[in-house]
Amino acid sequence: MNRRFFLASFAAAIAVPSFAAAQDRSGPSSGQIMRQLDAAPRRRVRPEDRVTIQEFRRRPELRRQAPSIDIQAINFEFGSATIPRSEFRKVREIASAFEQLGRRRRGARFLIEGHTDAVGSRESNQILSERRADSLRRVLVNEFGVSGRMLETVGYGEDYLLINTPYEDWRNRRVTIRRIDEFVR
Repeated sequence: MNRRFFLASFAAAIAVPSFAAAQDRSGPSSGQIMRQLDAAPRRRVRPEDRVTIQEFRRRPELRRQAPSIDIQAINFEFGSATIPRSEFRKVREIASAFEQLGRRRRGARFLIEGHTDAVGSRESNQILSERRADSLRRVLVNEFGVSGRMLETVGYGEDYLLINTPYEDWRNRRVTIRRIDEFVR
């Protein structure tokens, strides 16, 4: 009896991380996205201290202050910026959160950051990350009716890896969304 219990416990311990990884890939709900992005900034910026969008993109210390969420669930294939139709359910959750936040916060604006893993040249990763951010913006606007005025994009290539590895890792091929309306002019 103890042996069966041990084997069952061991099998469950192995299965739980796999289940957690599968959940990460299923994506956050619109409610989870909304809660993350509707949170108060870590630091308030006085209206006279707000910056241009170009400056905000260049200042990681300021970007870290904005409410954000990493969207690892949109499964970009290696070397690709295409969002397959099979991923549109996940994008619909983002669009729904934007719609709700747009109603709650007049003038809400978001920065979509594209990221890559560290495989390949720095230059090609930079271009790919920009294409990923633009791809998500295009799908949100064209397929789900999100106002383009709400969305800015930027690519950071391999500069902000979640998993610090020189190898391919799907968790680094992601987008991050930040609510920036309280930071930019």
